[in-house]
Amino acid sequence: MSSSLKVAVIGVGALGVHHARIYQQLQQTDLFAVVDIREDRAREVAAKYGCTAYTDFHDVLDKVQAVSLAVPTEQHACIGVDCLKAGLDLLVEKPIASSLEQAGHLLEAAVRNNRVLRVGQSERFNPALRAVLPFLTQPLFFEAHRLGVFVARSLDIDVVLDLMIHDLDLVLRLSRSRVSEVRAVGIPVLTPRIDIANARLEFENGCVANITASRVSREKVRKFRFFQPNDYISLDFFKQEVEMYSLVDAGPGKKVEERSLSITKGEPLRLEIESFVRASAGESGGSVDFSACSGEQGAEALALALKILEAARR
Repeated sequence: MSSSLKVAVIGVGALGVHHARIYQQLQQTDLFAVVDIREDRAREVAAKYGCTAYTDFHDVLDKVQAVSLAVPTEQHACIGVDCLKAGLDLLVEKPIASSLEQAGHLLEAAVRNNRVLRVGQSERFNPALRAVLPFLTQPLFFEAHRLGVFVARSLDIDVVLDLMIHDLDLVLRLSRSRVSEVRAVGIPVLTPRIDIANARLEFENGCVANITASRVSREKVRKFRFFQPNDYISLDFFKQEVEMYSLVDAGPGKKVEERSLSITKGEPLRLEIESFVRASAGESGGSVDFSACSGEQGAEALALALKILEAARR
């Protein structure tokens, strides 16, 4: 880039502070400001990363070129639309919004103002997933477990929108098919909302997915497995490790062989932000970043998550 992209982070809680950290580290960006309604928090993060603190996001709209939005989900649309209307590119944390109507407002604003809109599905950038994509053929069965230790964050949404949506997004992307049936169960444990949920999805091409998410586990688990003709692939997103076993020719017969995949480990959020910065700077060079989650894809994942919540509440 000929000059640094001037950016702001709106919402510097548990996740937004990492956006600020990464922007401050990147040579391609100038972290101009952080915004948080808690003035002490904004000042604390601004002092740490050498930028200006604000409590009202309107005050930065004419001072930056791009924004990361990491506020509570209910506020994504109202703040995000104003950012897009002001001519700013936007990276909004998942889920894109709390309703499809609100997601539509963001999509419309991005198109009308010709701005970049990305959704923070950072697991797409996990090096473990990137390592297996070249071997993807036609998955027939997915099994995902995403378990987290309870923390007092993202309690404005159910675990389906908080955690499961990562795996829903991946299954939608990898299955290459539409969902034909949704079955789900979910229960509240420590909050009035659903804290643990399981969904069984069937796809038009015959693929099946069994997905579990919990925010009341004693340990962090982020495992994702799938089966396809001749292959079993198991990913540990937390450790960024992959196990792959394939049925291969062995003389007159066949045998199961473990395959070694090369993985260059890295921070998924940093890789995601770097991709957003390149898009904002118009540096795609004509190529498509298949890891990036567009606004439309973010809305698709939200639609599936809402169907799961509806099924779980019956």
